[in-house]
Amino acid sequence: MKILILSGSPRRHGNSERILARLHNQLDKMHHVDLIRLARLSISGCLGCGGCEQTGNCVIEDDMQKLYPLVCAAEVVILTSPIYFYGLSAQAKLFIDRCQALWSRKYLLQKPISPLEGRRGYLVCTAATTGEQLFTGARLTARYCFDAMDIMYTGELFYTGVDRPGAIDNHPDFPEKTDEFIKQIVDSVDLS
Repeated sequence: MKILILSGSPRRHGNSERILARLHNQLDKMHHVDLIRLARLSISGCLGCGGCEQTGNCVIEDDMQKLYPLVCAAEVVILTSPIYFYGLSAQAKLFIDRCQALWSRKYLLQKPISPLEGRRGYLVCTAATTGEQLFTGARLTARYCFDAMDIMYTGELFYTGVDRPGAIDNHPDFPEKTDEFIKQIVDSVDLS
C-alpha cells in the first residue's frame, strides 16, 4: 500500500506538523509512506494557459512535475494544512491549482489518472479560531482536488483553537482523535 502525505504547512514544528509526525510515524510502520513538505518545493501557480488541455500534462517545469507520478501511484493521499482566512495555506493551494492538469486529463481528454481502483483521500486541518464555517472552504477545495485526482474524499480530521506552536499538545482531543483517524485509514486500507 502506497500512502502519500502532502504537508501544506509553511511552519516547521507547528501544530499541523505535530499531527503529521504522528500520522507518518504510525502509518509508516505498516505501509510505504511518501511524505512531501510542499513549502520546501518550488511550485509555481497555474498560468491558466490551457496547455494541459491538449496533453493532460502541465507545461510548467518545476517541482510539481515530481509530484504528479506520486499522486498517480498513491492508493491513499492525505493533505494537511493549517487554515488561513478560512482556506488552505498558499503552499497547499499552489499544489491544488496545478492539479488542473489532472482535471484536464480526466475530464477533457478522458484518460485515466491511475490504474488503481478505490483510491482514497483525506484532509487534515488545524485552525487557531473556532468559527462555525471554519473548514467549509478547505473541505470543498480538497473534495474537488481529490476528484480531479480520481480519488474519493473519504475522511477528515480537524482541530480548532490551536494557534501557537505546540498548542496541539494541550488540546483535549489530541492525540486520541488523531489515533482514531489513523485507525480509520488503516481499516479502510485493510478492507480493500
